[in-house]
Amino acid sequence: MKLLIGNKNYSSWSMRPWVLLTQFDIPFEEVRIPFESFAADSKFKAAVAERSPAGKVPVLVDDDGLAVWDSLAIAEFLAEKFPAQALWPRDPRRRARARSVCAEMHSGFGTMRDVFGMNIEASMPEIGARVLAENAAARADLARMTQLWQEALAESGGPFLFGEFSIADAYFAPVVMRMRTYALPVPPEVAAYIERATTAKGTAAWIRGALAEQEFLAFEEPYRTSRD
Repeated sequence: MKLLIGNKNYSSWSMRPWVLLTQFDIPFEEVRIPFESFAADSKFKAAVAERSPAGKVPVLVDDDGLAVWDSLAIAEFLAEKFPAQALWPRDPRRRARARSVCAEMHSGFGTMRDVFGMNIEASMPEIGARVLAENAAARADLARMTQLWQEALAESGGPFLFGEFSIADAYFAPVVMRMRTYALPVPPEVAAYIERATTAKGTAAWIRGALAEQEFLAFEEPYRTSRD
């Protein structure tokens, strides 16, 4: 299989299936299509459009050429393709809850996405504090995310959201990165989860790749003018 992704430092949607595949040792070929513009006539859009009419990453291309786009659709496809791996929790109740929280992440938390863009290389605690002080919607998103993680960890007992590492942990990996970059305040049990999630094999490998990138994309950097 091939997985089309964008820049590891910035591409939160790409991170999810890449982390999932890597965590579960599922073989795939990474096809990195660097961001340079999201304009309709950009090289990025043209390259992705060869595989997906949506023109966005990630895109998973199966062995037979089938293209699957959208991170949640890719996760579901992989869960069906590799049933022995238990990418979703095996327990049906936990599986249902894991699907619910992933769907909530998929369609919600718009303010958190907008004001805390993923930027793994950066450390901006002062921005995190300022945005939370000024933005009630950001505070509400953080409170709901904290509640969601606390409830999942309390019910499962950890170490990951639903016990063993699953699609849910891969799906929230970009939020974990945001929490770190902006030093968002969370309770101790959530901070401990963030540490475990960060050091999980798939997430740690993605972080190494992000830190190795040298691109600075101004349109992805609302708070900085350079990496220096």
